[in-house]
Amino acid sequence: MKLFESLAIAIRSLLANKLRSALTMLGIIIGVGAVITLMSVGRGAQAHITSTFEKMGTNVLYVMSTSSEEGGMMAVQYGQMTPNLTLEDAKALERIDSVTAVASVNENYGEVTAGGESKTAIIHGATPEYQEVYKYSIASGQFFSNRDIALRNTVVVLGSGVASDLFGDDDPVGQTVKIKGKRFTVIGVLAPKGGAIMGVSLDDVVVTPITTFQTRLFTQQTSRGENAVQQIALTVASADAIDDVRGEVEDILRRRHRIAADEKDDFTVVSMEQMLGQLQQVLGIFTIVLGAIASVSLLVGGIGIMNIMLVSVTERTREIGIRKAVGAKRRDILVQFLLEAAVLSLLGGGIGIVGGWMLSLLISLINIGGITLHSVVSLDIVVLAVTVSVFIGLASGVYPAMRAARLNPIDALHYG
Repeated sequence: MKLFESLAIAIRSLLANKLRSALTMLGIIIGVGAVITLMSVGRGAQAHITSTFEKMGTNVLYVMSTSSEEGGMMAVQYGQMTPNLTLEDAKALERIDSVTAVASVNENYGEVTAGGESKTAIIHGATPEYQEVYKYSIASGQFFSNRDIALRNTVVVLGSGVASDLFGDDDPVGQTVKIKGKRFTVIGVLAPKGGAIMGVSLDDVVVTPITTFQTRLFTQQTSRGENAVQQIALTVASADAIDDVRGEVEDILRRRHRIAADEKDDFTVVSMEQMLGQLQQVLGIFTIVLGAIASVSLLVGGIGIMNIMLVSVTERTREIGIRKAVGAKRRDILVQFLLEAAVLSLLGGGIGIVGGWMLSLLISLINIGGITLHSVVSLDIVVLAVTVSVFIGLASGVYPAMRAARLNPIDALHYG
């Protein structure tokens, strides 16, 4: 029997039981839709975070305090370990030839209030080079200067998200905000940057002179009793010089901190490229895990196809006997039932693609706390989902098809 004839018979058989065929396809539809939706959300998050990091520049080195027991920015930020970097360390690093800008940064979360409005934001204590290193531009007013650093002036520059939430359409420059009960004068507003890291918008920041941060907001001192710096960010003239600059940074800080040759560094130097690579690896694994979880529903759909095909073989035993009696070969019966399973899984996969794609678009419209969820439906995700669904459909149809093909025609004619 020709393939097209077998396909036509398979389609007619499925149309004869429309409701049952639709319910059988439901498992495949849900499975394919779930795979596409979850993997597209994971891929979208990966692309969005990559874009955000690229906006911050790839030729940046970060120096952070660490210790042999526990380390990292978070531990320093929340007082779980004693930081050991200072403004003098940052000034020493400015002398490296290939370094174009050095910004000292302290960070903590705090509530910013103005009038009857309040906003939880990231409070950054920084030096004027912050604007260059982190690639922020000024929308109105101005950034603070070295004079503000020296005098520890209570001035702040607001991120566009904070400015909008606290002052609406009004210009905040010249207005007063409160942080930890202390009054600060707004001298500037940053232009919108867009993007978010770890769910926190880059526009929800408040920047104040680092000396003000150290003495009036969040006091931290090194083991030597000096005002501490949590992080030093350096912009390097070119990406090619990153490794050389890293070596110079390590040499300078080891000398300044009097670290012996057999002792571990009390700081870590990482590049933006390293951070991005590690994050992409984690997000890539996360996307695969999401796809694997969603694939469980595909397996359930495949089991559903097998069950229905076994029922179909039982119901059509006499039909199989008649076809064999008039000359149909075992191969013809096998192909017909395999085609029925393939049509069910392929049609279910097609509907699942459309449903998953529409759900992914809907997710892209969701905005949570000013942060938009992103999804990217790429061709490889679609091909993977459909290929797996067809494979599961065929694999699920193999046993029922073989059972139908092996029926003895005489026994089949006397069935029922």
